[in-house]
Amino acid sequence: MGGMCGIIGYVGPRDAREVLVSGLRRMEYRGYDSAGVATISDGELQVRKKSGKIANLCGELEERPLPEAHIGIGHTRWATHGSPTDVNAHPHTSANGRIALIHNGIIENFATLKPMLEAQGVRFTSQTDTEVAAQLLGLEVARGVGLAEAMRTICRQLEGAFTLVAIDSEDPQLLVAARRNSPLVVGVGEGENFVASDVAAFIEHTNRAIEMGQGQVVEVTTDSITITDFDGNPAQGRAYEVTWDVSAAEKGGYDWFMRKEIFEQPQAISDTLLGRYSVNGELQLDELRIPVERLRVIDKIIIIACGSAYHAGLVAKYAIEHWTRIACEVEIASEFRYRDPIITSDTLVITISQSGETADTRGAQEHAKEQGAKVIAICNTVGATIPREADAVLYTHAGPEIGVASTKAFLTQLAACYLLGLYLAQVRGTLYADEIAAVMRDLEATPAKIQQVLDDSAPVLDLAKSLLESKSVLFLGRHVGYPTALEGALKLKEISYLHAEGFPAGELKHGPIALVEEGLPVFVIVPPQGRDRLHEKVISNIKEVQARGAYTVVLAEQGDADGTELADVLIPLPQLPTILQPLVASVPLQIFACELATLRGYDVDQPRNLAKSVTVE
Repeated sequence: MGGMCGIIGYVGPRDAREVLVSGLRRMEYRGYDSAGVATISDGELQVRKKSGKIANLCGELEERPLPEAHIGIGHTRWATHGSPTDVNAHPHTSANGRIALIHNGIIENFATLKPMLEAQGVRFTSQTDTEVAAQLLGLEVARGVGLAEAMRTICRQLEGAFTLVAIDSEDPQLLVAARRNSPLVVGVGEGENFVASDVAAFIEHTNRAIEMGQGQVVEVTTDSITITDFDGNPAQGRAYEVTWDVSAAEKGGYDWFMRKEIFEQPQAISDTLLGRYSVNGELQLDELRIPVERLRVIDKIIIIACGSAYHAGLVAKYAIEHWTRIACEVEIASEFRYRDPIITSDTLVITISQSGETADTRGAQEHAKEQGAKVIAICNTVGATIPREADAVLYTHAGPEIGVASTKAFLTQLAACYLLGLYLAQVRGTLYADEIAAVMRDLEATPAKIQQVLDDSAPVLDLAKSLLESKSVLFLGRHVGYPTALEGALKLKEISYLHAEGFPAGELKHGPIALVEEGLPVFVIVPPQGRDRLHEKVISNIKEVQARGAYTVVLAEQGDADGTELADVLIPLPQLPTILQPLVASVPLQIFACELATLRGYDVDQPRNLAKSVTVE
């Protein structure tokens, strides 16, 4: 769940309380829904935690001050398991009161571990997967095992991606942390040391850091740092110096959150897919309160969303109809609300929203539920209104998105839509298990392919320079390439303030071709070469605009000779089946918009007149 939570740990001569709170503040930009700290004073564990903003935690610390301490851990949480309440906030403690633990990521086998612990008499106080780790650790140290050895033992039992940081009240000089597929950095000070999910947390104290490797445990005291693997063998981290200032550190060294979020997409997609597809080939949603029998009799699906989420819905329509053979409509939420839509109890409504608070989407969802429809929400914010009021939820797990123009939230919504389509096909028996497995293999290969697009983005940056003076840009596509074109145009409008439009390529002759004049940039998304005639149709559309003087930017699959020949600028895409192509085709369009806006001197993260989530009508 890379970058979902802020983690800070400290051991040294300073007052740990101040180091922890200021470290959490440094990571506040990431978005979070609860915060907490734990320290050890006079051999006793002290824990303070509150849902809501860090200000709430500070209020709690004023009411119940912590005694001075020289070791502690702090955490801001972006919920994945259990809603954002005081009880579910981190740190979590073990039943014997010795261990405090914070955690980033997902413990996939928590549902099997929890009953096992309960059978041993452990009583749980929260709904989180994290508490399982805290309780396991508590049982280990109670047997007389040292904290580091206990951490290695439990890491071998846990499945999933996680960062864990723990302290033990009976060993107040030692902080122990572990990582598997989730970020952890050690900050190296003079007579003091830090651990954090992100260098931003300790950058004001030291610029020397050690990046932990995969599957490693680190033991940290005031003057020592010892790294081992999960089996206890000595291991090495990677030492480096942080060269950025604090504001750049917050953005991981990028100039904009938007650019950072574009580059986080391979990780974000991996997180969306994590734990969805079990060993026996069963797909799973986060929360499902709809009887499978109901899903088998659905005779119509309506997808409702706004903005980029609407474009994700348009792609979903192609996938869902193709895989399930159920008629599927996509509607802009504000339009759906104010007509008299035809909904029955056999209609399935899918709402898509990053924030889970989008006013029009909420209103549309309420209306659908009043008509007796079942609702599945695709959302990025755990415990928000839309998922809370839905009958089933698929969380995108993209982590907080700070840039107003949606990038990783959009791409993870696409991935979630594909998962949902496959889930419905599985429930209804419209695809064979091996067909679902084949699509899942393609989906699981996309993070590496998106990474390839990011690694090869130099031509897109050059293109932004050469098109700096453009007054208007057109985007064309067919099939799922059409919503991709709409999304490319929306990105450019949102942050570059340019006139941009997306059209279905086949509509050109019905009017829009009148807009084409000498030198007008036209982006064309070419579908992969396949059995249908889709590919050659789009190729002939490129010829039409080229004949009228357009400057053609062609996004085509690597090795597509026709696309290459007709391109003034070619942006090659990794190979994927047509239906999944938006996952790679959208990325160069995001980079292009971000770079053009940057070159024009605009605030990319905070475009004029826009808000991150539209919570009013």
